[in-house]
Amino acid sequence: MKISYKGLFNLENKTAVVTGGLGILGRRFCAGLAEFGANVVVVDLDEKETTTFAEALMKNYQRKALGIVCDVSSPKDVKAMVAKVIACFGEIHILHNNAASKSKDLKAFFAPFEEYSLDEWRNIMSVNLDGMFLVAQAVGAQMVRQGKGGSIIQTSSIYGMLAPNHGIYEGSLYLDRKINTPAVYTASKAAVMGLSKYLATYWAEKKIRVNTLTLGGNESGQNNTFQKKYAARVPLGRMGQPEEMVAALIFLASEASSYVTGQNIVVDGGLSAW
Repeated sequence: MKISYKGLFNLENKTAVVTGGLGILGRRFCAGLAEFGANVVVVDLDEKETTTFAEALMKNYQRKALGIVCDVSSPKDVKAMVAKVIACFGEIHILHNNAASKSKDLKAFFAPFEEYSLDEWRNIMSVNLDGMFLVAQAVGAQMVRQGKGGSIIQTSSIYGMLAPNHGIYEGSLYLDRKINTPAVYTASKAAVMGLSKYLATYWAEKKIRVNTLTLGGNESGQNNTFQKKYAARVPLGRMGQPEEMVAALIFLASEASSYVTGQNIVVDGGLSAW
């Protein structure tokens, strides 16, 4: 029997929900899913922008798209979001659990560990971990009700696997601000990997696959000092580009990965190999 290997990546007639859909990476992920045929639900906090971006996806890729405002740390918002998706598309086949907190208080977010406030820790965890739990719980329950399986992909970071090299932050700026990787970020991203493995085994009998997509550093506004120091630690000698993250998501979302669950797919230029 002839198998269409190219066809395994086809996402036509699938509905994909992407949280954090307006981010630098989130927009790429949404576009990639749409290009491969999926109807895309853009979930984020800005009503005007989610609608505008969803309209752009429909125009550019001739696929259905919907923008929904949702605070993923709110059980009420998450429940309402899932209800809206079902009302519009009937089913959910793919979840990209991708939202992560952009702290409103950058001074608190980048504070030294010894001075880090519990309020800020809980604020970040409420999105990076609690939000992952709430969305996976609500969408996973919907997939169970549908009885057709599904694919859940949860975004983590290389700094959920490895501790950051704090030396690379000397003289480093992001959008002209001094930066670091706070412990709360590493802790929350490490927890995502554990949650994915748990859910992969929990929902395996329901044919729901759950995997982690772990990303290395991407160019997104860091100054030249940071980019050079980071690149020196990467075997491929550079930071990633946002569009380079998309193919791994398509693999995990599609039938091309039908025998892949509970795994951590790392796209980091080889950084974690050293």
